[in-house]
Amino acid sequence: MRKIAMLTSGGDAPGMNACIRAIVLTSLRYGIEVFGYRHGYNGLLEQEYLGLRAKSVANIIQRGGTILHSARCLTFKSDDSAKIAAKNLDALGIEALLVIGGDGSFRGAKHLSNHWSGQVIGLPGTIDNDIYGTDATIGYYTAIETALESIDKVRDTADAFERIFLIEVMGRHAGFIGLNAAIASAADQVMVPELSRSCEDELENIINHIEAVKKRRGNASYIVVITENLWPDGVTKLAEVLTQKTKVECRPVILGHVQRGGSPVSQDRVLATKLGAFAVESALKGESGVMVSEVNQQLKCQPLELSWQQQKELDPYLVKIQQDLFDFIKRP
Repeated sequence: MRKIAMLTSGGDAPGMNACIRAIVLTSLRYGIEVFGYRHGYNGLLEQEYLGLRAKSVANIIQRGGTILHSARCLTFKSDDSAKIAAKNLDALGIEALLVIGGDGSFRGAKHLSNHWSGQVIGLPGTIDNDIYGTDATIGYYTAIETALESIDKVRDTADAFERIFLIEVMGRHAGFIGLNAAIASAADQVMVPELSRSCEDELENIINHIEAVKKRRGNASYIVVITENLWPDGVTKLAEVLTQKTKVECRPVILGHVQRGGSPVSQDRVLATKLGAFAVESALKGESGVMVSEVNQQLKCQPLELSWQQQKELDPYLVKIQQDLFDFIKRP
């Protein structure tokens, strides 16, 4: 193998730069030229790339974001776009393309493989951790830490004013950040897609729990962690309803894109480095149409389709702990 290319696609995640660094240094170690396409699949269509050397990735392991930049590319879903990408890759002499991103990025990689004879390998990079077939995704640990730091700071204000705070975290259709941040911050309640009920039931549940807490310890702070897009009218509307029904001031805090940024924590740097190096070694072994992953400290290659065809489940024991503590507080 003489030439490898890579791109980062979809939402950025802390640790992507660490992964880029590992791919570059591992490739150079094996005497492989390595190229980076800028702006995700858009760069692949526009043949926007740069050659990467050791100095290109110096001092980037601690940086958030991605030096290749990222973007979403809806036009890449067409067959014509995939054929253009294949032609561009062949023109540059690329033998393997490594794609760092989430399930949408992997679908794009699979689509490309239908029109290109080169090797395609995915590396799971998303803060949501919603990729089946790997214990964790690049950026996930940092997102939890960012959410936790924010919740801890909000707790100080909540305690000072004895308010209810609704903390909205990212997670799209997955509650991994929400559940883990709630456990780590000792939140009073968590609302995630996997455990959600009807709006009426959820509202009644929150109100009953707040009343139980007030009976136990009087007026006090109350923290609810909720994943984005879970409440139909938004977390701001939910805060208004809770204020009206409980007579306790309730404030929403939407963490938003701050969870995507910042210096990656050690777990993300290590995971990104392992997966980046393993992806290059897998390419050298002829692997294609796969995602590299880590399961129980074992590096593996999984079919790309598996990443979106099966739903990744929350840790059942963490769910049990949260529910047990929630039920304990409600006791008279």
